[in-house]
Amino acid sequence: MFEQTFKNIDDILYKDAGSDSELDYIEQTSWVLFLRYLDELELEKKDKAELKGQSYTFILDEEYRWENWAMPKTAEGKVDYNKAMTGNDLVDFVDHKLFPYLSKFKEKADNPKTIEYKIGEIFSELKNKIQSGYNLREIIEYADAFEFRSNKDKHEMSHLYEAKIKNMGNAGRNGGQYYTPRPLIRAIVEVVNPQIGETVYDGAVGSAGFLCETYSHMSKDRDDLRTKDLKKLQEDTLYGKEKKNLAYIIGVMNMIMHGIETPNIVRTNTLTENIRDFQEKDRHHVIVANPPFGGKERKEVQQNFDIKTGETAFLFLQHFIKILKAGGRAGVVIKNTFLSNTDNASVSLRKHLLETCNLHTILDMPGGTFLGAGVKTVVLFFNKGEPTKKLWYYQMDPGRNMGKTNPLNDKDMAEFIELQKTKPESEKSWIMNMADVNTDTYDLSVKNPNTPEEAPLRNPKEILTEMETLDSETKDILGSIKDLI
Repeated sequence: MFEQTFKNIDDILYKDAGSDSELDYIEQTSWVLFLRYLDELELEKKDKAELKGQSYTFILDEEYRWENWAMPKTAEGKVDYNKAMTGNDLVDFVDHKLFPYLSKFKEKADNPKTIEYKIGEIFSELKNKIQSGYNLREIIEYADAFEFRSNKDKHEMSHLYEAKIKNMGNAGRNGGQYYTPRPLIRAIVEVVNPQIGETVYDGAVGSAGFLCETYSHMSKDRDDLRTKDLKKLQEDTLYGKEKKNLAYIIGVMNMIMHGIETPNIVRTNTLTENIRDFQEKDRHHVIVANPPFGGKERKEVQQNFDIKTGETAFLFLQHFIKILKAGGRAGVVIKNTFLSNTDNASVSLRKHLLETCNLHTILDMPGGTFLGAGVKTVVLFFNKGEPTKKLWYYQMDPGRNMGKTNPLNDKDMAEFIELQKTKPESEKSWIMNMADVNTDTYDLSVKNPNTPEEAPLRNPKEILTEMETLDSETKDILGSIKDLI
């Protein structure tokens, strides 16, 4: 139902002079969707309050509510074109009144957890790029068809929004940094297995794929959950931080689409936090993340860490270890060169991880897992609080070349999820004891010792001799058949 509506909106944005790429499409769609969602949320809260005999105070002033500026309707429920702005009037209202009004909510909000703060954060971070008021009018009318009240509607919307994020990731380098394949995320969440009552954290939240999948995992048995458990899951379980404004907006919207009303995502550069200042109240039970790799951080940022390095992913790994509670669990994606780099920072970081955490599982992913990234990755699964004694490696082999037409799927990850429970040795998995690790380098790049040996290539003369023998045997058989005839 909603899929065609999304396509129609994309077609309009494609024609508009202000939108140049998939990145613009999802950004502009997101702010319109957010205001449509907010309208539904307010009406739902108003209905609930009236059922209890209470009054409801709207977040937005009357002039800025969806039903007044975006979709004024007649008594018959049709668009009232006598009141509905369009053309230059609509663009002027959005650019010079609506956005400035909404951006001020950040200053008025009590704390970052409130919907008011999210409104202010989003609308102070972006601007309307839709230049034609006639195009904007069409988009608004399409968006008005979206509904957010039933779980079925939210489920469909979340899948469609995820598809848009994936398309954005495929559109180029800038978009790709926001998209981690969902089958990989689901596998990581399944192995780490967060529980109600625990807090889950992603300090490089991107499009919030890890937090959305965690919410789905923790609420899959929602009929068995108590009201207070659902409230805790909504409000005090999932936490994230994101540096880039577009990723922040997409992350907030993605969580909303998945049914999380006020996402606990903070717009900040995680790496500017000094890890020595963390207190117990700052720590989390579970960390699931795919921090950006290949980036370089300035010297002043590196001062926040005990092991100095310009590699963004290595700084994030230190951050995660420090902000994880004792006994906490983590699943972190990192490029596979982390296992073998010989520079001092890499060696020191591996030593630190192995001595302070039980690095119990290393999942080796095939090339092509991340479209357009050009690097191989591994996933580190570790528990904080006790040193590593042995590591279980699993080499994921889908039996095909990975790529845009052959992406990772849930079936690919099924064997790993099942075997990880008991950590056996197999053709794809093996165990390494810490006693066998070289403590000068802490090199963890171990080749699979259980890979079946390939038969050696045969000598050409040997092959020709065998062919002659087979030919001779074939002639004898044919001769015998002729005699019988």
